[in-house]
Amino acid sequence: MHVDVMVGQHRLREHAEIARHAQTAGFSGLTFTETSRTAYLAAATAALAAPGLTLSTGIAVAFPRSPMITASTAWELADETEGQFLLGLGTQVRAHIERRFSEDFDPPGPRLREYILAVKAIFRAFNGDEPLKFEGEYYRFSLLPAQWSPGPIAHPDVPVYISAVNPWMLKMAGEVSDGIHVHPLHSQQYIEQILLPTVRTGVDAAGRNASAVALAIPVFTVVGDSEEEKARWRAMARQQIAFYGSTKAYAFQFDLVGFDGLSARLNERMKAGDLAGMADLITDDVLAVFSVESEWDSLSARLVDRYGTLADRVILYFGDAMRARDPKLFDRLGEVATDVRSTNT
Repeated sequence: MHVDVMVGQHRLREHAEIARHAQTAGFSGLTFTETSRTAYLAAATAALAAPGLTLSTGIAVAFPRSPMITASTAWELADETEGQFLLGLGTQVRAHIERRFSEDFDPPGPRLREYILAVKAIFRAFNGDEPLKFEGEYYRFSLLPAQWSPGPIAHPDVPVYISAVNPWMLKMAGEVSDGIHVHPLHSQQYIEQILLPTVRTGVDAAGRNASAVALAIPVFTVVGDSEEEKARWRAMARQQIAFYGSTKAYAFQFDLVGFDGLSARLNERMKAGDLAGMADLITDDVLAVFSVESEWDSLSARLVDRYGTLADRVILYFGDAMRARDPKLFDRLGEVATDVRSTNT
């Protein structure tokens, strides 16, 4: 199991610094989110600064970009990283796609499914495996003159991950994707009782190998050797769990583990602008389900115990914030990453 760091929004030169630090600290890779800045430029910067790291977009927004643009960008990153690039795609939500990007959104699931298939068809055309001819309901591609094709690369099998939460998307991921970026708001019960069985139905329906779909799982870590040290990360975890949990689409995550109605209460406080009140609703019992808490010396064992049989990669959600607070904390996380990798191969 690999341990990566989730990286937020920074200037490109800062991404270069983070990548170099992550490599020397002992992390396997970096996962770049995409909100106010592009994940692809961050990944390109990191690839040049720290060759050898595995770099992921987690996730890049699909629909505003043509599958041809996405495939071309991913192809270059796969080439530059010598096969250490993971293309993570997601739909975003309707408001952003329609009102921020002025693009079509409906139907998001079938559209993303076709998007993935189109990207993979373009990859095959780039590599010379077959002519470009993709005819779908939402995307059509049939023109790729030689001078506009990047041509074959040494590592053409670019893994395509998607963000997926609900059953339809999970089944679809099992049918056509290479991996899933699991939502940060998750319980072990959700992964074992809902996610994995549903993905397996898609894998079986497509006649794929049972191990075809890898999981990349972001984790809220509450770590420290004193209550004072843990308090900061505990507060951040409460805030993030409350923020994600206030979305009605994720209410089932709480209901599944016995916290019925919590999402609705969070949503009420969100509408009232009571952010502190939202965090107060995340009790210690809720925190224990949706985060991993430990002292420094036992963090690697706790991660392996919870995710060792489930995840290909765990992604430390607060790693970037730890580095900003104190680079020495980032180094300690890197030691954890190295320990996890060596004990759970």
